[in-house]
Amino acid sequence: MTRELIGSGPVLLDLDDDGVARLRLNRPEASNGMDVPLLQGLYSAVMRCHGEPDVRAVLLTGEGKNFCAGGDVKTFAAKGEALPDYLREATSWLQISTSALMRLQAPVIAAVHGFAAGGGGFGLVCAADLVIAADSAKFLAGATRVGMAPDGGVSVTLSRLVGLRKAMEIVLTNPVLTAAEALEIGLISRVVPAGTLADEGLALARELAGGAPKALAAAKRLIWDGLGANVEARLPEEARTVAELSGTRDAREGLAAVIERRSPRFTGR
Repeated sequence: MTRELIGSGPVLLDLDDDGVARLRLNRPEASNGMDVPLLQGLYSAVMRCHGEPDVRAVLLTGEGKNFCAGGDVKTFAAKGEALPDYLREATSWLQISTSALMRLQAPVIAAVHGFAAGGGGFGLVCAADLVIAADSAKFLAGATRVGMAPDGGVSVTLSRLVGLRKAMEIVLTNPVLTAAEALEIGLISRVVPAGTLADEGLALARELAGGAPKALAAAKRLIWDGLGANVEARLPEEARTVAELSGTRDAREGLAAVIERRSPRFTGR
């Protein structure tokens, strides 16, 4: 059974009995181009996930032909001289939305079809924990091509994902990357046939939703917090976290399941 959390507007959100929250960008007529209302809706949806204890994984998708084409260039162009003020507002919503995604305890899976472009689409890809893409998907940074700079955290996340030189090439020359190329450089996690993307994305989300929530949340936090830190600096925090997790019921259940050669039954405690 699916429970509707946000049923109308530029961002939709529902939650199924498996603990999978499906967050959908819903401006298909604009290729899910990001304007202020969509970004406000995105932030509200992510924060709703933060506040729902039953959310065990988030599947982020886009309605229509594209995952997200980036900023809504038609809206931007219509602002004329007021564009800087509009972009300050839009960028603020994008930044807190991507940060909220990374800080969400539940794993976030982006399932990408069509184009993922700009600080919006490309930025969400970089901010997701795992990315599964249709074999026909395309990826484009695009900001410098229109006289702007990367946002949505891309200036940090991209180089950590693909390396400094490749990040510079992507941001400065704006190649359109195929799904195969994105996989090869480490930008995404998995490529599947376009016709199976929805099923594969949901299956991956359900797999993660069946994991130990506190352990997944802690592992996710350690990795995101470790951006830019050296290994030695992270060791004490890893040790503290492992010790803390070892006292949970889920840790004991996980150990018992291994010993008894069965699937674990995690409860989040």
